[in-house]
Amino acid sequence: MFLSVFDMFKVGIGPSSSHTMGPMVAAARFLDLMRASPFDFHGVKASLHGSLAFTGVGHATDRATILGLAGFLPDTYDDAKAEAALADIHATQTVSPEGLGSLRFNPTSDMAFDYDHALEGHANGMILMATDAQGDVTLKQIYYSVGGGFVLTEEELADGKDTDEGAPVPFPFHSAAEMLQMAKSSGKTIAGMKRANEISRGCEQSLAKGTARLWQVMNACIERGLVRDGILPGGLKVRRRAKGIHDALVAERGLNLTAPHTINDWMSVYAMAVNEENAAGGQVVTAPTNGAAGVLPATLRYYLDHVPGASPSHVEDFLLTAAAIGGLVKYNASISGAEAGCQAEVGSAAAMSAAGLCAVMGGTPEQVENAAEIALEHHLGMTCDPVKGLVQVPCIERNGLGAIKAVSAASLALRGDGQHFVPLDSVIETMRQTGQDMHEKYKETSLGGLAVNVPNC
Repeated sequence: MFLSVFDMFKVGIGPSSSHTMGPMVAAARFLDLMRASPFDFHGVKASLHGSLAFTGVGHATDRATILGLAGFLPDTYDDAKAEAALADIHATQTVSPEGLGSLRFNPTSDMAFDYDHALEGHANGMILMATDAQGDVTLKQIYYSVGGGFVLTEEELADGKDTDEGAPVPFPFHSAAEMLQMAKSSGKTIAGMKRANEISRGCEQSLAKGTARLWQVMNACIERGLVRDGILPGGLKVRRRAKGIHDALVAERGLNLTAPHTINDWMSVYAMAVNEENAAGGQVVTAPTNGAAGVLPATLRYYLDHVPGASPSHVEDFLLTAAAIGGLVKYNASISGAEAGCQAEVGSAAAMSAAGLCAVMGGTPEQVENAAEIALEHHLGMTCDPVKGLVQVPCIERNGLGAIKAVSAASLALRGDGQHFVPLDSVIETMRQTGQDMHEKYKETSLGGLAVNVPNC
């Protein structure tokens, strides 16, 4: 199995990797399919199903799909250009992607939310269609947004093409047990093995440049979130809190008035800053998803700003270790809230973050695996129940608590020798089974939990 660090961590836009980034990517893939087709197209249509329908408006799925059909991509997204394009699309009822000319598209009638017919492959399903001059569908493709911005066609999902099984890599571990055995036999760290795998598919320079950019985007997101206030969009009237909390924490420095547990507030505020930016549709990095995008940057920022002896030179090792753990979770279970609840999102993010922190603080591979296990184990059963379908309540605070758990898990693991009772592989399998058993109303449909017990306005 090979899942690149740049697949696990992708630069994109909020508020959701599965409901915003994924549909935009699917639309881009469909445009490529149209360009490769011999047919002459005159229009496009889209139909959203399952969780994409139920929480699509709150997650801006319709907006992302429309912009994707107009040629926008998450990693090069420009908000000002997007707003102008949307206004033009609504006025002209056409989209004009590069190489395909002007295509009929009425955002009101050609974008359907189908609440009654879920697609069989995954909770996040969508159908994209192209039409001829008479309006008849001449090209159709089903896409599934399977979490973290990953998109598969119906055929790819059926063939199990969720991970890259291309050219062999030096350390092809499929489980945590294999990972630890390879680390023991090779003498390498988890980051070292992951680095060797990445370089076998690319080059060391591009890896260093790419991971540096990932952290730059993550950290810039924290910084934006710490200075912006106001009300988040979507109708819940949720107030941004990160700036106020951060201002208070800075003011308290050096006054000897704060309790030791105030360090938790620093972890939380970094995570909340990211997820407030995500909720506002800002630029974030999937880690492994948008809904859980704040946990890892908060943990890494905590390490760099608050841990004695921390060094920016360790950022790459942190990200590589975290990506290795995230790949195991994705390969053997899920990182999709619509598939397995928030245990698959914030739980996975906490496991990845705990592993990364443990590694850069000198943990052995066994301690790193233990850190990931502790963090994920204590998110088991967590539901995904966003109020009004928005990635705001409980998502923003949940990332803060995920970061706190990640740091605690790493600390506990470092206090031991790596030997522990429950293997990470068992926790990942338990998470998969728990997600499978979890009722659909608790899996990003906003049909249960907090979503129905908290007033939406």
